[in-house]
Amino acid sequence: AYCIYSLAMTGFIYPVVVAWTWGYGWLSSMNSVGSGIVHMCGGVAALVGAIISGPRTGRWTNPEKFDPHSLPLIVLGTFILFFGWYGFNCGSTLSMASIERGMMAAQVAMNTTISAATGGLTVFILRLVMLKKYDIGGFCNGILAGLVSITAPCGNVECGSAFAIGLLG
Repeated sequence: AYCIYSLAMTGFIYPVVVAWTWGYGWLSSMNSVGSGIVHMCGGVAALVGAIISGPRTGRWTNPEKFDPHSLPLIVLGTFILFFGWYGFNCGSTLSMASIERGMMAAQVAMNTTISAATGGLTVFILRLVMLKKYDIGGFCNGILAGLVSITAPCGNVECGSAFAIGLLG
């Protein structure tokens, strides 16, 4: 099923939507950067997948069966995503041929770090206060929420705003 989904998304759906929006497509005036298209395709695909799959059997009657199984793998996955986010966000400056572009890439890296760290610490502290225990899985989810929240504005905000974005993300 995943192979069919991947083939349909990468071979048919995404190329058509991108052709409509990026460059000179008929929807190009509505999407200047592209993050709307990426997230809309992913979100709609996830919604359709959830509708087709239906609710997970036993999710609410046996919630302990759905606890994270391997925290080290969760942390490793978060680290890999965090590392990749630098390539994506900083790489979106497209070059570092001048001082200005290099400074922009540095600001993007700083904002990415601040927002991710703030998101992770916010969730970690809230879960500690609410549950009276450390929640590493929640901490990792907070980091990812901070990363997602800062991706679109990372080159257009100052560090205080990156902190607020991570706090609210």
